[in-house]
Order: sequence, then C-alpha cells, then structure tokens
Amino acid sequence: MEELWDISADLTELARTPVLVVCAGAKSILDLPRTLEILETLGVPVIGYRTDEFPTFYVRSGSALPVSARAESPAEAAAVFAAHVQMGGGGAILAQPCPEDVAVPPEVFDSALDRALDEAARAGISGPKVSPFLLAKIAELTGGQTLAANRALIVNNARLAAAVAVDLTAG
Repeated sequence: MEELWDISADLTELARTPVLVVCAGAKSILDLPRTLEILETLGVPVIGYRTDEFPTFYVRSGSALPVSARAESPAEAAAVFAAHVQMGGGGAILAQPCPEDVAVPPEVFDSALDRALDEAARAGISGPKVSPFLLAKIAELTGGQTLAANRALIVNNARLAAAVAVDLTAG
C-alpha cells in the first residue's frame, strides 16, 4: 500500500498569501523532491539565494534539486517576489544555504540520520513523534552540530529577510 503524504496546511496557505518566507531550505529528514513538487503544483516559486540548488538546511552542499529562480542580492530577490505577486501569485520561498562555518558535513549528517531512523524504527516511534525524535537524536549524534547550525540559520535568515524587506518597501 502506498504511504499517504501529509501535506502541511502551511503550504496551501503559502500559495494563497503574498508572503516571502526566508529559510535555509527544508530539513533533510523530509522528502525534498515531493516537497518541491507540491510547492510547484501550488504555484509557490522557490528562489535560491546565490544558489541553483534547493538548500538542505544543516548541510551546505545542495540537494541537487533545482530551484525555480536564482537571486544574487536582496534587491533582486525583492524584485522577483514583487513581480510574482503583481502577476497574481501568492507566497514564495527564498532559500539560502547554511553558512559554511557551521554547516554539518553531508557524511556526518547522513550517518546520524541513518542511525536516528534505525533507532526510531526499533522504538516503534511513528506519526507526529517521528520528526522531534529524529531532530533530537541527530543533534545528539552530531555532538550538537545541528543545534549550532540551527542557531546560525536563524540569524542568517533574519538578516536576509530584513535586507529584502528594506528593498520591498523602497520599491
């Protein structure tokens, strides 16, 4: 039997509401190709900030999954988003890679994720308890590297969001 994919109400609301979400992509514990497919279906563009690949949150190297558009500056990102909204679009995503100095090496993250998935399966963890378990276990297995990356992502994304907001209000 095919597993049904739970689509967050956030994604459908994002399609309707003209808001630019600044993030570091999606957590690598998610099904990234399906996430991008749903966003495309909903008409939500994913703008890569200085990247052609959809970022994978804690890991610096990309997912090898293409973004809808690329922006090299906050002004360019603001212009792309403004054009999207002017053409009747709703929200969009502006995704930037994790800062290099705190990014978790892909092999470290993948190993921790595999171990965490195994432990979740052995413990019978399912449903809404899976993500919090995986994130906590990965933080433990990486010696806190994912937590340090997460803190840096918050600051990095806030800075970019502020810069884009300035350009949106100026235009």
